[in-house]
Amino acid sequence: MINRRLIRIKVFKVLYSNMFGGFDSVQEAQRQLNLSCQGTHQLYFFVLNLMVALRKAAEAKIENGLRKFNPTVSERNPNRKFIENKLLTYLENDTVFTTYCEKHALSWAGDDTRFVRKLMAQISEREYFQDYMSSGERSVAQDAELVANILANEVNENEELEEMLEEKSMYWMDDLTYVINVIFRSIDMFKTRKRIFYPDTFMKEDDREFAFRLLSVSMLHADEYFQLISRNVPNWDSERFVATDTVLISQGLAEAVAFEEIPVKVTINEYVEISKFYSTQNSKVFVNGLLDKLIVRLTQEHVICKQGRGLRES
Repeated sequence: MINRRLIRIKVFKVLYSNMFGGFDSVQEAQRQLNLSCQGTHQLYFFVLNLMVALRKAAEAKIENGLRKFNPTVSERNPNRKFIENKLLTYLENDTVFTTYCEKHALSWAGDDTRFVRKLMAQISEREYFQDYMSSGERSVAQDAELVANILANEVNENEELEEMLEEKSMYWMDDLTYVINVIFRSIDMFKTRKRIFYPDTFMKEDDREFAFRLLSVSMLHADEYFQLISRNVPNWDSERFVATDTVLISQGLAEAVAFEEIPVKVTINEYVEISKFYSTQNSKVFVNGLLDKLIVRLTQEHVICKQGRGLRES
């Protein structure tokens, strides 16, 4: 599930936190990284469970209408297409999904129900939802497409939801869009296979090793890389230097040293891209230039040794 770009971001966040709060050991930092990675996996289920909660909210509204003493015509003859959505009913009845959500307390209950009802009311007014409800088609593909539309139009970049997620878990910050894109792939598979295949926390087993090795090497050599950076920046002033840039360059050096199979160009590009979102406007140029310069120097000193076809050498 978690790709290497997101792994690098999560390692960066742990390292950045370590600059100010500090951890007692590398093991404690790795524990925090593991919690962060598991948090993204749990967010995948939590967002999917929001879709189930919307179905339940719609069903409750229908039932309330039927219980009225004098229901309207539409309340007496409700349109049940949404609450019979095949993807949502699949999730609600899938023991793997429900057991995971129960185990990790990923329910939309209590105060969260207000948000669910409000969101369902907004969705009911959308043209794409009304078109779905009025269509005579009943297919897995159409049901799955509706859920994808709700995620894309109502859930992604929803400021109220993002605030809620941040309050619930520090490990869910900035992960919503990434998780939704993973869910999109699961929805596409459901259209043809009529079942959901839930992803593992890491896309590949060696990604787990990559994550924890990158963190440990970055921490163990942090002082060494910090000194290397300071010696190569004119008019160095640690008080004025952007802390995020220091962490990104240091982490980039750790990756270049520790992973001989990853091309230098890939490493530099990754940290330049991360700097665009987590540092200053000018950081991408600075990170690119200094990281490239230091990697060249360490390569000449044989500290960095790249192996394999297509990898940059001194």
